[in-house]
Amino acid sequence: MAPLSNLGVGQTGLIQRVGGERAFRRRLMELGLVPGTSVEIAGIAPLGDPLKLVVRGCVLSIRRSEATEVLLVAGASATSAEPAPVLRTTKTRIA
Repeated sequence: MAPLSNLGVGQTGLIQRVGGERAFRRRLMELGLVPGTSVEIAGIAPLGDPLKLVVRGCVLSIRRSEATEVLLVAGASATSAEPAPVLRTTKTRIA
């Protein structure tokens, strides 16, 4: 496994683990950086920070220091690995 920050522009990887503090992990996962998801580096700012990512069809930017906490398998994509777990929710009825 290698950190997301090691990828170059146009390279893809499959997220294996999101590290860091609890609140930090939660925020990255809310943005779509969850294990089993494919991520691509779409660009890097001129000074090397932040990184422009494509995750689930959405474009987002994160700092290089944050990207070091996301571990992935470089070159892998979601289609070549096991599917991400499906989260099931229950419907609640408000009277």
